[in-house]
Amino acid sequence: MMMNLFSSFDPSTNFNFSLNWLSTMIGFLIIPYSFWLIPSRFHMIWSKIILTLHKEFKILIGYNKTKGSTLIFISLFSFILFNNFLGLFPYIFTSTSHMSLTLTLALPLWLSFMLYGWLNHSIHMFAHLVPQGTPPMLMPFMVCIETISNIIRPGTLAVRLSANMIAGHLLMTLLGNTGPMLNIMMINFLIITQILLLILESAVSIIQSYVFAILSTLYSSEVN
Repeated sequence: MMMNLFSSFDPSTNFNFSLNWLSTMIGFLIIPYSFWLIPSRFHMIWSKIILTLHKEFKILIGYNKTKGSTLIFISLFSFILFNNFLGLFPYIFTSTSHMSLTLTLALPLWLSFMLYGWLNHSIHMFAHLVPQGTPPMLMPFMVCIETISNIIRPGTLAVRLSANMIAGHLLMTLLGNTGPMLNIMMINFLIITQILLLILESAVSIIQSYVFAILSTLYSSEVN
């Protein structure tokens, strides 16, 4: 049993090195390669997922504004998905549960969108600060509210992803630590609960990567 509940989120290893961050790159090893004329089933499923995401992101960005811009969001989805899903396996460090990684993904995207929008489409960005149909008396307040909501976007993206990953791992850790203190009947119930929780966390890992990618796509479509 672990003495510290949060020790599974510690990136440090021996000799004071944070080598657990290297697990971030494990996902690149399971990407299917197209070396053969007849693709494997895994390659066909992965190609189908990428094509579906490309069509959906193309609708959100705009048909005449894509020109390969969906590639970065599909890559972002794949990167987060592999890290979330591999983190469910034992002894694999979940890097997406740390704000240092999620903010590294969210902050440069948001900053680049803001710089591009305010430098190239200033009138369009000012128009977004006041929703259509706002009464004149409420316009100053709406500008403040929209400005604050715009500023906290990278923080909400990062916190949403890391909080969901931390919550699921803490629940599985707590359930796993209560096993030695239970009798045989309760252990059977505990195993069923852990299996159901693991299925739920597998779905959450996919949903959170999709939410991160889709919100980033929506934020980028606002500045065009």
